[in-house]
Amino acid sequence: MDTALARKLSVYRPAPSTAELIKKTPILLLVGPTGAGKDSLKDKLLDSGGYHHIISHTTRPPRINHGIIEEDGREYHFIDKATAKKMLDDQALIEAKIYSGNLYGTSVAEIQAAHDEGKIAMTDIEVQGVAEYKTLDPDVMAIFLLPPDFNTWQIRLKKRYGDVVDAADSRQRLQTALEEIEQLLNTDYYVALINDNLDKTFELVQSITESKAHGSEDDSAARDVAKQLARDIQAHLGQTD
Repeated sequence: MDTALARKLSVYRPAPSTAELIKKTPILLLVGPTGAGKDSLKDKLLDSGGYHHIISHTTRPPRINHGIIEEDGREYHFIDKATAKKMLDDQALIEAKIYSGNLYGTSVAEIQAAHDEGKIAMTDIEVQGVAEYKTLDPDVMAIFLLPPDFNTWQIRLKKRYGDVVDAADSRQRLQTALEEIEQLLNTDYYVALINDNLDKTFELVQSITESKAHGSEDDSAARDVAKQLARDIQAHLGQTD
């Protein structure tokens, strides 16, 4: 990782005007392990017409996803490290973090666009980013998507990545998922939802974003699923040691 970029990131704070923009703009953050269904839900929400997709910036190169090479401005804004440093210097990012050696962040310009369009700003994000948004505005909506069980989740991942999966990558993915689920269980940032039916999940998300008390949903059943997923991941990681 570029040490100069990491140093800038360690002391980064968004401008005061950014916090005001966040408070004036409804924001929905989707969180969850790879394979929880965030992309499918995002597509369905965008099709409804009420959401603006926050396209994140990243210093990692495009990769093949679902058999298609990622495109700049569609999945991400792909930038080099020099551009990332300049965005930090200009306080052009709301939040940013290092993940697998690359910077990921969301820009002020994306939230401004959602605000100007009168739409809910929506994106999927890592758990670290949620904490930064919540610092700026505790009312930011954060939904944690979960697969219904470990086996269903593994089937989804196999469908997404194919039969040939690097063992080290698979282990890292499981470890990251475990850390994300532990964040869900140890904070009150999220409404947890089991994503076993996309149409049902879409309706639940719509009801959450339209209600005044976004965090009032009873998600105890989903949190029980999260606890079981954590146990299953730990058991699986133990078998591969």
